[in-house]
Amino acid sequence: MTFPKLKLHWQILIGIVLGALCGVFLSKYVHYVNWMGDIFLRALKMIVIPLVFSSIYMGVVGMGATRNFGRIAGKTLAYYMSTTLIAILIGLLLVSVIRPGIGGTISSASMAVNEYSSTKVSILDQIMNIVPENIFQDLASGDLLPIIAFAIIFGIFTTKVSEKYQTTLKDFFQSVYEVIMKITLFVLRFTPYGVFAIVANMVGKEMLNSGNIAGMAGSLGMFVLTVWAGILIQGLVILPLSVRFLGKENPWKHIRKVSVPLLTAFTTGSSSAALPLSIRDSQTNCGISRKIAGFTLPLGSTINMNGTALFECVAAIFIANIYGIELSLAQEIGIVLTSLMAAVGSAGIPMAGLVMMTVVLNTAGLPLEGIGLIMAVNQLCEMPRTCLNVYGDLCGTVIVAKSEGEKLTISE
Repeated sequence: MTFPKLKLHWQILIGIVLGALCGVFLSKYVHYVNWMGDIFLRALKMIVIPLVFSSIYMGVVGMGATRNFGRIAGKTLAYYMSTTLIAILIGLLLVSVIRPGIGGTISSASMAVNEYSSTKVSILDQIMNIVPENIFQDLASGDLLPIIAFAIIFGIFTTKVSEKYQTTLKDFFQSVYEVIMKITLFVLRFTPYGVFAIVANMVGKEMLNSGNIAGMAGSLGMFVLTVWAGILIQGLVILPLSVRFLGKENPWKHIRKVSVPLLTAFTTGSSSAALPLSIRDSQTNCGISRKIAGFTLPLGSTINMNGTALFECVAAIFIANIYGIELSLAQEIGIVLTSLMAAVGSAGIPMAGLVMMTVVLNTAGLPLEGIGLIMAVNQLCEMPRTCLNVYGDLCGTVIVAKSEGEKLTISE
C-alpha cells in the first residue's frame, strides 16, 4: 500500500501543529531540537545575498532599455509606498478608536532594553546608507539596501558596455542564479523540520515562563488585538482587493499558490527567509516572469513592510497612551511619515522592527523605555506582521506583472 506524498504546505502545517504540541507538553526538552531550526534559518539566510544580487541584476538587465526599467521600478515603488501608507493609516485609525493604552500602567515598561534604547538611527542615515560606501563590506554584513542599489546600478551600466562584455556578465550571473535556485530547492526539503523546531522552541519558552503569559492582560492584550485587527484588514481586505481590481486575478487562488512562502514568513518571522520561496512560487505557480519576480520581490523584502509600518505606528501611540502623553496632530502626522520611512529601512529579519522603532519614538519625543513593554508581546505580533510584509510583496509582483501584459497562471 502506498501513500500519496503530501504537498510542502501541508507538511509545513503538520510541522507547525506538532511543534506547538511539543512545546506545550514537552517544554523542558524542546532545546534538544532547537538546532534544527537554527540550521534551517542559517541555510535560508546563506542564499539570500547571492539570490538578491543575481535576481535584481538579471531583472534589470532583462528589462533592457532604461526606459523599461524606469517604468517597472516606478510602478513597483508607487504600489509599495501607497499600500504601506494605507496600512499605517489603518493602524492609526484603530489605535485612535480602541485606545489600548488608556487605563494601563507602565510597570512592565521597567524591563527597558539597553541595546534598543541606545540605538540612534536617523532618517538621513537611512537615506545615506542606500548608497554603498564599500559594497564588499555590505555583502559581508548582509545590508540589503546598498546591495540592491549596487545591483541596480551594475545592471543598468551593463547594458552600456559592448555586447561581448554584456554576454559574459549575463552568462555569469545567470549561472549564479540557477545554482542558487537549485540550492534553494534542496533547502526547501527541510522546511517542515525547521518549522517544527522553531515553533516547538518558541512555545516551549513561553510555557516555561508561564508567569509572563499570565501577566499579558489588560492594555497589552488590547494592543495585540489592535495590531492583529489592522493586519487582518490590510491582509484580507485591502491587498486582496488590489489583486482583484488592479491585477485582475482571483486573490484567494493567489494566496493558495503562494501559501508556502506565507507560512514560512509566519513561522520564522523573517521576510528574508521567505524570499527564495516567494521568487520560486511566483514564477512556477503564478507564471510571473523572472525579470519581474527577480526585481520586485527582493526590492519589496527590503522597502515594502506593510505589517512592520502598521505595527510601529500602533506601538508608538500605544506607548504614548500608556505613559499618559497626549499627542498633537503634528506629532501623529510625524509618526505616520516616520513609520513609513523606518519601514523602508527595516531589515527582513526577526526583531528588526523593534530596532527601527527607535526612529519613530525619537521623532515623536516618546520614551525609548517603552520598547521594553512592547517586547513582552512582540512575538505575538511579529509572526502575522511578517506574513503581511511578504504577502504585500507577492501582491505587488502580480500587479506589476499584469500591468506589463504578462499572462499569469494563477487561475489555472
